[in-house]
Amino acid sequence: MDTKMILTNVEQSIRELIDTVKPDPEAIFILGGSTSEIQGKEIGSATDLNLGDKIINLAASILKEQSLYLAVQGCEHINRALIVERRCQQQYLLPEVNVIPHRQAGGAFATAAFNNFLDPVAVESIAADLGIDIGDALIGMHLKPVAVPVRLSLKEIGQAHLTAARTRLKMIGGDRAKHHKL
Repeated sequence: MDTKMILTNVEQSIRELIDTVKPDPEAIFILGGSTSEIQGKEIGSATDLNLGDKIINLAASILKEQSLYLAVQGCEHINRALIVERRCQQQYLLPEVNVIPHRQAGGAFATAAFNNFLDPVAVESIAADLGIDIGDALIGMHLKPVAVPVRLSLKEIGQAHLTAARTRLKMIGGDRAKHHKL
């Protein structure tokens, strides 16, 4: 496993999505993933906390420079709860839940976020504006209602399938309604 290449690909994917979407400041960027899948193993079977730390620290650094909030999704053993900074939780009025992710329940990404964020809290759900999913961790449940796939230049990170998405406003009204160009 080439950790340097994985980190280069993570950075490229995050920056490409941000450049494509051009999110507003303080938008929520969700990151879900599996270090096992990145290594070419079955999700949850080879959690790599060190790789999780490196990926989350890199993502947090990029998103901070872009004035975006990072929400990190945990695995199904913590009901796909998310780890966010308390500032994000308070700004978006997200109800806090009581769980501490770790290697066996939460996965490497959520564990790294909980251990490395300045003031981490867990929330049960979120309505993120954009995000990437490395290894089919199923971030779609935490995106705003109209999610739109974004095709990035990379299709995989390590051995894991890469999916990216943005959201758009719902279009409402009937035949005579007019809509902003999206």
